[in-house]
Amino acid sequence: MPVNMFAVTLDCPDPGELARFYQGFLGGTVSVAPEGDFAVLVMDGAEVRLDFQKVGNPAPPRWPDPASPRRHHLEFAVDEGLDVMERRLRELGASVPEDQTVPEGEVFRVFADPAGHLFCLAPREETYVREG
Repeated sequence: MPVNMFAVTLDCPDPGELARFYQGFLGGTVSVAPEGDFAVLVMDGAEVRLDFQKVGNPAPPRWPDPASPRRHHLEFAVDEGLDVMERRLRELGASVPEDQTVPEGEVFRVFADPAGHLFCLAPREETYVREG
């Protein structure tokens, strides 16, 4: 029986606001539930969508504090330069942790979305699938 992942859900205080942040970065179409407690971002050509679920006030992780472990983070391959993308993401409301510690030899830049979820960007040519 094949299994396909169709969504990643992020807990946040304002699903519509966070969905629109990612829409500004990734494109696509946002739908927000009438009660405002759930939103969906369907990206053009993507098989996995991003869902956003209202949760009181979830505490975001602190990067790279091991006492505040990440439960997940998203990674995106980009064609534009990281400096160009950083300017665009800051305009959309992302923040950039001062400490950019990433695994040695890897070219990633760490960001936090407006709700504090961590995500990374890497130049498309630097992305790859690690084999076990």
